[in-house]
Amino acid sequence: MEKNNNKFYSLPELPYKYGALVPFISEKQLRIHHQKHHAGYVAGINASFEKLKKAREKNIDLDMKSVLKNQSFHLGGYLLHSLFWNNLTPTNDEKGKPNGNILLAINNEFGSFERFQKEFTQTALSVEGSGWAALAYCKCTNRPILMQIEKHNVNVYPSFKILLVLDVWEHAYYIDYKNDREKYIEAFWKVVNWKKVNERFEGAMR
Repeated sequence: MEKNNNKFYSLPELPYKYGALVPFISEKQLRIHHQKHHAGYVAGINASFEKLKKAREKNIDLDMKSVLKNQSFHLGGYLLHSLFWNNLTPTNDEKGKPNGNILLAINNEFGSFERFQKEFTQTALSVEGSGWAALAYCKCTNRPILMQIEKHNVNVYPSFKILLVLDVWEHAYYIDYKNDREKYIEAFWKVVNWKKVNERFEGAMR
């Protein structure tokens, strides 16, 4: 088997321009979020792998609890941000609402899209400190389920497919909305890429 221990993570490009989500997310906010914060998690996870690599080469013992906690935090930040960029779109053709199989699943689980939207919003608003709101899919029950993630890696349901995420760390909105998380969440609903969410859902069902 070919060795691949020199491969590291890289910052993914956005699927749209930095100014594409105006007026809901400003160019300055998006640029800093992507180039500073997401890039910081990329650097963090790569530094963790480099530390492990050097320790293995020199046969040095590490505090594995500390190393893996740090690795989990940065890898979670990298992965969730990568999902987040792709569930946003500058042109929400569905006028803020999904269609297709994901809408059927949402209606079946929550009773209506409006009820889902309310519960998701409450999930995002009530995150303590920094974290994420997510809609995930459970293959065991074939049901969509809400997930409230603290930081990037706490309260995550193992193996559940994440369909939709909302970053509610203040770094996601402090330029545009100061500390008004509620207004930021309201704006989020205007730029959700429901086509991508539906694609993730259909992929998870297969």
